[in-house]
Amino acid sequence: MRMVAAVLLVCGAWAQAPQIGDINLYGLRKVSAEKVLAAAGLAPGGRLPASKGDAEDAIEKLSGVVLARIDAICCEGAQAELFVGIEEKGAPHPSLRSQPEGDAHLPQELVDAYRGYLAAMAKAVARGDAAEDLTAGHPLMAVPDVRKLQQRFLDFAGEHTAWLRDVLRSDASAEDRAIAATVIGYAPDKKEILNDLQFALQDPDDSVRANAMHALAAVGVYGQKHPDRNLRVSPTWLVELLHSILLSDRLESIKTLLILTDSGDDATLGLIRDRALGDLIEMARWKTLRYALPPFLLVGRVAGMKDTETESLWEKGARETVLTRAQATNGRR
Repeated sequence: MRMVAAVLLVCGAWAQAPQIGDINLYGLRKVSAEKVLAAAGLAPGGRLPASKGDAEDAIEKLSGVVLARIDAICCEGAQAELFVGIEEKGAPHPSLRSQPEGDAHLPQELVDAYRGYLAAMAKAVARGDAAEDLTAGHPLMAVPDVRKLQQRFLDFAGEHTAWLRDVLRSDASAEDRAIAATVIGYAPDKKEILNDLQFALQDPDDSVRANAMHALAAVGVYGQKHPDRNLRVSPTWLVELLHSILLSDRLESIKTLLILTDSGDDATLGLIRDRALGDLIEMARWKTLRYALPPFLLVGRVAGMKDTETESLWEKGARETVLTRAQATNGRR
């Protein structure tokens, strides 16, 4: 996965870059891209609409559209890249649980540590210093400020796994559940927490799901390096999140699935082929290349290709060669 590093960072740009760069669409099966863009008043080189919500509402009034989501991602010069997603009537979508109503809150010192961790991470990312080591089964960074806080997560998870589990499954606070989804990944027994992280993939809050996927990616790396531990990350809900209208769900799912299939995994690749190949191909055609590359690599794996071959065709601008091969695999099954 040499070409994938550090390309999946999404940041809001609605107020920062009023001009539109590339527009990338997803979720379209019957509704045309032209109708979606016309309804929202979007065009490359144009200006972002004054109201994101109004633009989404306009798309949702189109026949056959249930939901719409527009994300602006900063920045290429003065331009923002747009991602416009829709959910059509009858289209597959991930099934999420209802909001929990419990009160198993986390201690304030852990909440403060997590907020400090997010701030330190943001500074590291801004410096281009966001590399992580996942080989221990949980994320570790070389940046001292971040590493110190991750050590606190290790200490807390080692002593309070049951508390984290209770919060993740029942706390009404989305922030507490998101923190628990991160910190429980630092528990010493990775097999013990697999079901908890899988459970979190159906949480109603997207930050909880994203944190759980990141934790599962680290467990996946650890499991590949230690096959004797029998750590199997189920791909089922990761694949279902490829249908999500939320861009963050799709990007984090792709990143995790790339890690899980890095050494080959016929069962996972078969599930992707059966359930979400069309979604991946749509994303692999995105105009913003740094976001199209990860799904493109995953499509190549579904097609049975080595990453080196997929990357070579990418560099030659031969995306359709890989996408056509992947589509042909359905006919051979």
